[in-house]
Amino acid sequence: MNPTRSKLHLPSMLQQSLSGPFENGAILQTSAPHTDAELLDAYSRAVVSAAEKVSPSVAKIEVTQTAGRARNGEPRERHGGGSGFVFTPDGLVLTNSHVVHDASRIQVSLPDGQQLPAHLIGDDPASDLAVIRIDAPSLPAVELGDSQKLRVGQLAIAIGNPYGFQYTVTAGVVSALGRSLRSYSGRMIDDVIQTDASLNPGNSGGPLVSSDGKVMGVNTATIMGAQGLCFAIGINTAKFVASRLLQQGRIRRAYIGVEAQTVPLHRRVVRFYDLARETGVMVIGVENGSPAQKSSLREGDVIIAFGAQPIAGVDDLHRLLTDTQVGAKNSITILRGTERLELAIVPQESKD
Repeated sequence: MNPTRSKLHLPSMLQQSLSGPFENGAILQTSAPHTDAELLDAYSRAVVSAAEKVSPSVAKIEVTQTAGRARNGEPRERHGGGSGFVFTPDGLVLTNSHVVHDASRIQVSLPDGQQLPAHLIGDDPASDLAVIRIDAPSLPAVELGDSQKLRVGQLAIAIGNPYGFQYTVTAGVVSALGRSLRSYSGRMIDDVIQTDASLNPGNSGGPLVSSDGKVMGVNTATIMGAQGLCFAIGINTAKFVASRLLQQGRIRRAYIGVEAQTVPLHRRVVRFYDLARETGVMVIGVENGSPAQKSSLREGDVIIAFGAQPIAGVDDLHRLLTDTQVGAKNSITILRGTERLELAIVPQESKD
């Protein structure tokens, strides 16, 4: 065979073999150029769609707080900020309490370039939620979902302004549900969502979004030094708090006026009284004029029940002291030494 001749015919032979049928009937075809939509997999499309739906409603919040006075008598200011999101078209914005608490000035920046002053409607340090208002008509508002429908493992998208970078999107999954998180006021926040969607300073108050673009939580905290431990307050809790803040400007909670700590109970005492819990709340201080003093509670008493509910710790007592208990006569069960007593108590509204 003439090698030169074979070489000359190779391109035409190759073209014929590529365009013709194969023995198994398959035909090799060149693929058409992909569109941008085709290049996105299902995960990417879900994140992109949710981010595009919610991002126009995400606000950057900048606050100024008074931080005492300088030596010359001039007031000193401290600056901070976070995120929030518009949840009504007339300018109501939901964010974290720790972002706007004690702010002397609040400035809100929207994705369309608007920069507007805001005023505080109300904040609740115990749940770390706050509502502020900006004066702007027909704003794009998010759609609030139902955090009770969340499932571990489903997609979670966090949108906010970490370190001042506006409208940053991170994605992960719901890692756990029903967590408890202590707010900066000292109370426990229940039904907290744990996610591994990255949060950083400045994300606080931003929305946690499901794949269908509904807000399922309010991003609130991370665990410093830990990777993938980020938390959001469930949107069902936020709905309740926001409605109360809009009606009353605050959340009413009851208090009894004690300083207390959780302590273990002696096993013999637990068995003798057939107690439901092995720990209780020891009173280490009683406020003058408080419901506790009026009910004859003393230092050293150990609270083991409030009404019909057993008390295992300070957080249990906090959960039971809701607004419905304000002014309502109830019973409080204590151990005084080895004696079990039941006292009448009328909780008052907390001033905090």
